[in-house]
Amino acid sequence: MPQKVRTVVCVVGARPNYMKAAPIVAALRTSPRLSPLLVHTGQHYDPDMNQTFFTELGMPAPDANLEVGSGSHAVQTAEVMIRFEPVLDAAPDPIVLVVGDVNSTIACALVAAKKGVPVVHVEAGLRSRDRTMPEEINRVLTDQLSDLLFTTERTAAANLAAEGIDAGRVHFVGNVMIDTLIANLPRAIAPAATLAAAGLPAPDRFAVATLHRPSNVDDQAVLRRLLGCLTELGETVPVVLPLHPRTRTRIEAAGLQAMLDGRRILPLGPQGYLAMLGLMKAARLVLTDSGGIQEETTALGIPCLTLRDNTERPITVAFGTNTLVGRDIALIGATAREILATGGKTGRVPEFWDGRAAQRIVAVLEDCF
Repeated sequence: MPQKVRTVVCVVGARPNYMKAAPIVAALRTSPRLSPLLVHTGQHYDPDMNQTFFTELGMPAPDANLEVGSGSHAVQTAEVMIRFEPVLDAAPDPIVLVVGDVNSTIACALVAAKKGVPVVHVEAGLRSRDRTMPEEINRVLTDQLSDLLFTTERTAAANLAAEGIDAGRVHFVGNVMIDTLIANLPRAIAPAATLAAAGLPAPDRFAVATLHRPSNVDDQAVLRRLLGCLTELGETVPVVLPLHPRTRTRIEAAGLQAMLDGRRILPLGPQGYLAMLGLMKAARLVLTDSGGIQEETTALGIPCLTLRDNTERPITVAFGTNTLVGRDIALIGATAREILATGGKTGRVPEFWDGRAAQRIVAVLEDCF
């Protein structure tokens, strides 16, 4: 009698999801009992960037693209739910697997849970304790809806237990983003090629910075101070600044384009995964408000300053190379200068950040379903 095969509906919506889903989809394709169905909600919808990431990560073309696009949190979440439901209805014997903490994550989990379809959350249990972040709301609610919860670090289990989630549903498997990093590190694009393509000089040493969170870019005074801090740091070491589209828009609205002078700050457009990996790997220092970059720099052993007052990834601070500096300009400058002078904290790679998290996830899925 042929073995029953269940469909694992893997949802991606924004670029950080791609790096998390890619190794899971690849592992599922080798399973005799589980078959992946890849759904792209289109929450991040730039066609060039989407195609670049899918190609670089070796991901198959999505089986369904919901083409949701941008909108307020309410509009975007609602639109994902409306468009995802018929796709889920058509999937044979489905399990819904969501990753991360974007609007697509909670939207698809909610549709599945209301239909009695099992929900699996990868990267569960991370908490910043900051409910002003929409991502924190998405994390908490998705975990409450999930039947299986896969964690990247052991402290996440305590967060879930405190929220009343049965420990039997929680599995510590490691970090799938690091699966992708390890697999692609030999293919990382050299920084000189990335900078030359933008018509910029390729310094022997440099820092990398990324800014995109509303708390850092929506307030013109805060944005001006942070760019001023990067400019001051650029007197010592040039700062490569790949610009998120909404960050560039905010800079232009505030009339701050002159601060991107191409000498102290080297501005780039949005970068593909392999180019960004090459920049981080070669950087003396990374400054960011991104959650994923905190993890990637820890895996690479590159000092990281997180321009936020909190982090949902505390293991990168406790064991890794990350330091929280908030938006304290004096602290950012002093810490950056210390890192450049001494090399900064070395840290260590956390447990199970070994390139095999996706394999552990699929093994649990096969055992449970």
